[in-house]
Amino acid sequence: MPSVLQRLFAVRSVDSIVGDLEKGPPMNRVLTARSLTAIGLGSTIGTGIFILTGTVAANHAGPALTLALLIAAIGSGLAAICYAEFAAMIPVSGSAYTYSYATLGEAVAWIIGWNLSLEYMMSASAVAVGWSEYMVNLLGEWGIEFPAALINAPFGKTDGGTLGLTGAIVNLPAVLIILALGWVCYVGVRESSTANTIMVIVKVAIIIVFVLAGLAFVDTSNWVPFIPENTGKFGEFGWTGVLQGAGIIFFSYIGFDAASTTAREARNPQRDVPLGILGALVISAVLYIAMAAVMTGMVPYPQLDAPAPVAVALDAHRELAWLGTLVKIGAIVGMTSVILMSLLGQPRILLAMAGDGLLPKVVSRIHPRHRTPHVATIWTTLLAALIAGLLPLDVLGELISIGILLAFTVVCIGVLVLRYSRPDLHRPFRVPAAPITSVRGAQVCGGMTNIQPHDTRWRMGIRTLLGFSIYALYGYRHSRLRTEADDSRTPSPAP
Repeated sequence: MPSVLQRLFAVRSVDSIVGDLEKGPPMNRVLTARSLTAIGLGSTIGTGIFILTGTVAANHAGPALTLALLIAAIGSGLAAICYAEFAAMIPVSGSAYTYSYATLGEAVAWIIGWNLSLEYMMSASAVAVGWSEYMVNLLGEWGIEFPAALINAPFGKTDGGTLGLTGAIVNLPAVLIILALGWVCYVGVRESSTANTIMVIVKVAIIIVFVLAGLAFVDTSNWVPFIPENTGKFGEFGWTGVLQGAGIIFFSYIGFDAASTTAREARNPQRDVPLGILGALVISAVLYIAMAAVMTGMVPYPQLDAPAPVAVALDAHRELAWLGTLVKIGAIVGMTSVILMSLLGQPRILLAMAGDGLLPKVVSRIHPRHRTPHVATIWTTLLAALIAGLLPLDVLGELISIGILLAFTVVCIGVLVLRYSRPDLHRPFRVPAAPITSVRGAQVCGGMTNIQPHDTRWRMGIRTLLGFSIYALYGYRHSRLRTEADDSRTPSPAP
């Protein structure tokens, strides 16, 4: 009989994973390479560029925000290439969870799936908090005010890194936008994709307008010194600030993963999913770096420590007053699409986990008319709304970055493992120079987990222990892989 350790690290064969595509209720295959790229962009361009860039510039990297974004883009790019190989070879909904199951075993897959699903949920929550900031600001310009107790989180991060009460009741706008977009995801992937594509076009156009208009107001003295001197504390400027800023801003790039979670709904997943993943990453990186360079050139970087840093840069130049409202609308539209795509991605990871028996079977139900994972969508929406209403952006942003970095690290390692364990598999897309690319990707992504703030790491540890507890109490006992293996060893009754 296999030992407990062997059971924990048992892998599912790629053949059986792909074979499952032919079983169970079908999903609508309506997504093309263009729509998958839009899904990636929809998940990527949002709070990262419209809010977190200001925090990173003012507190960690200064004008070297562009360098932090470039480092994060390189790490994301290495991981994206590895994702593309897996997505073309295993076109299922589980993303890094499924890739881990096929290479590193069930226990690793569980914890990656657990953390990745939480990333999507908290990403939706974090972006909803940013959305609330911009919406309240915009409505305030039009004379519509809200009580402070209903637009802020009741919990906030203290100087000691713990959570304390703020006196607020709930961030109501954040809750309402998640509930509204959760309904869109419930109705269908075609409707979600169409709405997302429209929003992506709007926000990309507004970013380009901001960059072109802001170039004329760039003062190069604001870029000096490019890397401010370290304050004596790790992560506060200097090279450690740039690296920690890259780890935090990594959150800005996680959206390309959303394209892989919708592989079951792609028309030609072997070709279109890799194109969607890589296309979304390249476009978003170019837009991010251009916008960050202009923003830090328009105003001194300490002034960007605000909920709406892009608005701060515009407000500093009266000649650009006409663009202020337009950018705020673009930010709201951009963050709306990120929330929508985050709520679209997590249920499909839960769907894959439930299909493997690691979550209750009810989670894997497909709506008979809408052909969506409606039960998982309801769970995701309600939990995301609860978190958005209670927690502040800084706590959510740090938790998201460290979890996605862990998933990216495992995917990079998984490519090498499968290259050696199953070299015979058909790979429509292959990672170029795989040993170098995969190792460097794992080093960059894994290394950035070590420079996250201390309180972020212990919160990550707590949720990981919670995840293992759920696996021990339910997933380990109901694993489809283990159940099928046990059934195959049970002797047939005597005739």
